[in-house]
Amino acid sequence: MITFALYMTFKTIYLSQTDSTNRWAKEHGGDGDDLLVWTDFQTAGRGCGTNTWESAPGQNLLFSALLHPKGVAAADQFILSMANALALKAAADSLTDGITVKWPNDIYWHDRKLAGTLIETTLSGNAVKTCIIGTGLNVNQATFHSDAPNPVSLRQILGHETDRAQLLNSIVCHLTDYMHMVERQEWAAIRQQYRDALYRKDGRKHPFCLPGGEQIDCELSTVGDDGTLVLLHNGQQRCFGFKEVQFLLPRQMHAPD
Repeated sequence: MITFALYMTFKTIYLSQTDSTNRWAKEHGGDGDDLLVWTDFQTAGRGCGTNTWESAPGQNLLFSALLHPKGVAAADQFILSMANALALKAAADSLTDGITVKWPNDIYWHDRKLAGTLIETTLSGNAVKTCIIGTGLNVNQATFHSDAPNPVSLRQILGHETDRAQLLNSIVCHLTDYMHMVERQEWAAIRQQYRDALYRKDGRKHPFCLPGGEQIDCELSTVGDDGTLVLLHNGQQRCFGFKEVQFLLPRQMHAPD
């Protein structure tokens, strides 16, 4: 079933089931409008790389936003990831405390993963032409059965179910606000909010794992404008790109998450 609606500034499509909301948005979003597509179930939902996303049918929020950002150069595209993460955090903050952003764009409740995002951009010359932001947010799922190390849902946190449509409306409102900030070039404010919201940015040392398997204890210093993670190790700053370093969770001190 496909349902069309106008959802804030987005044309919205609801699908009872699809393989991937990112794929659907990519194939059907060619008319130039910002598009929001959400579904009750994805048969091929995925995270970054080869990761999959566990979600019981009709329990969680699975959606993709197709955006046409203005004035964002390819070199500056991480600002879109920051804006989206802050929108998700703001919506979750209205329901509970303990919400942070785990670099680059996961949403955490304490040490547990509440939401994950996959972002795909297309370029026109040196500028971002389109940006598809696909998000899975655990809402009403009571138990998880995959081997994911640390999932958590709002139902587990709050002890009751949450209206998914109302939560999606909240997310879209915040995303609209942050995208307006992007277009007004208020990037310094977005970057500061993102850095203030970072998981493990608390002045303490935490365990990380390098690609070769070496485990090091570092202080999370900051995230660069380009999305580079900056860690402080033995008094020296070390910079890492995406997938070049992994967070070690408190319950997994000998294997990366």
